[in-house]
Amino acid sequence: MLYSPSSKMNSHDHDKVIINTVKKVAPSVVSIVISKYMPQIRDVSSTSFFNPFMFDSADDGAKQKVKVGGGSGFIVHPDGLILTNKHVVSEEDAEYMVITNDNKELPAKVLSRDPINDIAMLKVEAVGLPALELGDSTQLELGQTVIAIGNALGMFSNSVSKGIVSGLARTISASLSNGGHMENLRGVIQTDVAINQGNSGGPLLNLDGQAIAINTAVIFGAQNIGFSIPINLAKSDINDILKHGRIIKPYIGLMYTMLSKEAQEKYNLPVDHGALVMRDHLPDSKAVIDKSPAAKAGVKENDIITAINGKELAGDADFSDLLQACKVGDEIELNILRKDTPHKLKLTLEERT
Repeated sequence: MLYSPSSKMNSHDHDKVIINTVKKVAPSVVSIVISKYMPQIRDVSSTSFFNPFMFDSADDGAKQKVKVGGGSGFIVHPDGLILTNKHVVSEEDAEYMVITNDNKELPAKVLSRDPINDIAMLKVEAVGLPALELGDSTQLELGQTVIAIGNALGMFSNSVSKGIVSGLARTISASLSNGGHMENLRGVIQTDVAINQGNSGGPLLNLDGQAIAINTAVIFGAQNIGFSIPINLAKSDINDILKHGRIIKPYIGLMYTMLSKEAQEKYNLPVDHGALVMRDHLPDSKAVIDKSPAAKAGVKENDIITAINGKELAGDADFSDLLQACKVGDEIELNILRKDTPHKLKLTLEERT
């Protein structure tokens, strides 16, 4: 029987709890190998005296399968559903292989990628797999002991590290893809657990052996600062997969920035809270997407959305958080300010693709 985090124990007991937890969950943690077909390199040393490097690209279009990366994941359903990070399996032209704790190699298919969160679901053709129990990330406390297991650096599978919860409900900007595109991650858990490249997608565990988060990002150049996505954000994705075969998220179709006192002064706005509808810095960007629910409802650039369904966008209430609490097909009401004049608009949320 495992101890709860609040139980009193000496260092020997504490170590034993961690060891037992690792033994319990290790069979549910997998390594993910990412491969691509690349132009084949051939040895031309025996046929050419003019190539100083003795190698050349094949000129017949031949390609070879090459490992280009690795990550981690964990089994969340006995019939082969595996949870990982979206950025681990972001490349459409790649092939993915799952390696289980007992070294079985299973080809994996990307079932769905969460369009909002850094979460993706894989499927392998297998049954009776040891699914990891999911905990409740809302019950985490500062200072609580946590454990990470993953494929560190893409080379060292089943690497274990432990630490504590250092912060809750953090908001960070992270470059999660090879293209360097920055993504905002809200509500993430900060820990001092040693998380390395390749650990992405692996579980963060409590001492009861439950997954309470998905290890996602680290700050390079800093020591022991890592971030994980709360497992509760993934639970709805898993339910969507089981029910619909894909992850379903509501779509409104607008760009915005959350207001603050600084933004109010900078743009000379009437309020210091809400979501200002505005395009981003990209050349072809639009504040309101054509034919989107927002466009159909009459939302315009420079509108300030002050409330959704009567809930004010103030303090910690973010537009995205309130929107994601809704479902596809829901009719919502927006309170907006347009040139200092209040309006109410109704729209029906569609599915984000």
